[in-house]
Amino acid sequence: MIKIQTSSEFQAEAEVPVGPVSTQVTAAVAEIIADVIRRGDAALREYSEKFDGCAPDSFEVPQAKLDAALDKIGPEFRAILERAAKNIEKFHRHQIRQGFVVTPSDGIVLGQRILPIGRAGLYIPGGTAAYPSSVLMNCIPAKLAGVGEIVMVTPPSKHGVDPGILAAAKIAGAHRVFTVGGAQAIAALAYGTATIPRVDKITGPGNEYVAEAKRQVFGVVGIDMIAGPSDILIIADATGDPELIAADMLSQSEHGETSASVLVTDSTELAMAVIAEIEAQLKVLPREKISRKSIDNHGKIIVADSIREAFDISNEIAPEHLEIFLDQPLEYLGLVKNAGSVFMGRHTPEALGDYYAGPNHTLPTSGTARFSGPLGVEDFTKRSSFTFYSADALRRVGDDVVKFAEKEGLDAHARSVAKRTDK
Repeated sequence: MIKIQTSSEFQAEAEVPVGPVSTQVTAAVAEIIADVIRRGDAALREYSEKFDGCAPDSFEVPQAKLDAALDKIGPEFRAILERAAKNIEKFHRHQIRQGFVVTPSDGIVLGQRILPIGRAGLYIPGGTAAYPSSVLMNCIPAKLAGVGEIVMVTPPSKHGVDPGILAAAKIAGAHRVFTVGGAQAIAALAYGTATIPRVDKITGPGNEYVAEAKRQVFGVVGIDMIAGPSDILIIADATGDPELIAADMLSQSEHGETSASVLVTDSTELAMAVIAEIEAQLKVLPREKISRKSIDNHGKIIVADSIREAFDISNEIAPEHLEIFLDQPLEYLGLVKNAGSVFMGRHTPEALGDYYAGPNHTLPTSGTARFSGPLGVEDFTKRSSFTFYSADALRRVGDDVVKFAEKEGLDAHARSVAKRTDK
């Protein structure tokens, strides 16, 4: 059964530090990465057989299969994917940034360019569940950014790649798709093999091995984030509907046994009603075993002294998803300091954002919303600045630069300026 605690009990618990990544996972991932660097495609094939139970004849999915997937998913789901893609594209278009040029004085031109990365690698989870939504959320921002080549990887299956994933890749505009998963796929994207090209940045969620692989290859390539277990936090008062609140908490719990579902409320009565609803609804869920472990081990209900304190608690937790289950939710938005994505009001379930609304569902987890935000167009771009000084402009400031360089003990720097201004 889900745990219930007071706000003071939560504060005491919050002092316990989060444990480190398993050394066993770290070592296993390091070995896989080294093996892929050393043996390339041969290593990928062996790991696919070992972890996925199959290895395709060719890692790359032919374009003809992507086209055929559109027919396989049927007209209804295709139309849904296309409408969702349109919403996601419309939202993310507002994130496109332009460079700038400034001329602070005569003979000086300064500026910044916004450039797309050359090649992006998108990791799309597979295995027990297929997520076409993750394809849309990762690929569409990359396409809007103008990435030169979008490379997607997803684990193989004895029954072939889910047609929904392939159809979403076609709709979203992925250039190449490869059937390889796990830490070995991250290694292939980071270092390249004879078949899979090396990329400049890797995005997308995965299990703990994928997350650890992204951590280990960071620096060789860029990454979006280290994604941990998914989580949701709901803030509600005594007027909240326990049936809907329980449903929203359970929607997150079915992601995995380590997912966290949290309710913060100022009403003990609501807390007890939600507990009863969770127990009743758990019994009818197809993924009951997964949700049960998630709720029992990582779920909690915190009874705060006030709704204002509920927001303070939420900001401390920094949830991936925050539902403001209150009347006039816009009035409370200013109280939110740390949250990946905010869902406002009684008719905006988090699931709406997972698939359809438009904002990205690739979000900071494990409290990292304190310093990061959702995946977006900017994650697939880089900034480059430029500077131009005429001879007269350099002479005007040359003495300042020479003295600054000399103050730092970098005489060669000073001389590189002085040799121009002395003339």
